[in-house]
Amino acid sequence: MTRHHQSPRGLFITLEGIEGCGKSTQARLLGEYLRRQGHSTVETREPGGTPLAEKIRAALLDRTDEPVAAETEAFLVFAARRQHVAQVIEPALARGAIVLCDRFSDSTLAYQGYGRGLDVPMLERLNRLATHAVTPHLTLLFDLPVTTGLARRRSASETNRLDRESLRFHRKVRAGFLDLAKHHSQRVRIVSARPSQERVARAVARIVSPMLNRLARQDADSPAPRMKPPRTAQVRHALR
Repeated sequence: MTRHHQSPRGLFITLEGIEGCGKSTQARLLGEYLRRQGHSTVETREPGGTPLAEKIRAALLDRTDEPVAAETEAFLVFAARRQHVAQVIEPALARGAIVLCDRFSDSTLAYQGYGRGLDVPMLERLNRLATHAVTPHLTLLFDLPVTTGLARRRSASETNRLDRESLRFHRKVRAGFLDLAKHHSQRVRIVSARPSQERVARAVARIVSPMLNRLARQDADSPAPRMKPPRTAQVRHALR
């Protein structure tokens, strides 16, 4: 059984996928949808989400000529995640907000584990330390062929160090995401990223709606009122 360290009053949704899958756009659209439903949202990303974690992100993604060891990548990601969870995610969940996070633990397992070849059980242990066992209630995995995603990313005005990785590396990452979805089928929902943004957004809304209904029932059954900002509030933490 998945253990949630955080208060059960909030809702933690992560968005995952390969480069160019459109998850950042879908995070924005989902945030807009949730606020139209009257929910308070915190929209954030990894690596990043706090001033310190954003500095780590810049170091990780910088297009430097210096080789970066796989272990260095992993340690930097976990350092940023610990700060992010402590400063942003846990407080938001404790006050009952819906947290949308563009990448989280599954990206570490897919990129540094399946992609780089680091030991996945070791990464999972380090992740539990970094997150204090905070686990998403729902993960949306946006899937499409690697060649399609990379074509989207490499046509963008800005690219980063990961965008320049080999096709073989990115195929390993995609396979990793799909394997994680198979092993965590109750939490991870695969969403095809091939259709238009609007069709993908509608598919996301269909997946999220039942969780919102459960959240509403939980509110109604709770003897104590939620301590949170007005229900239409939005807090953004450095999303692209």
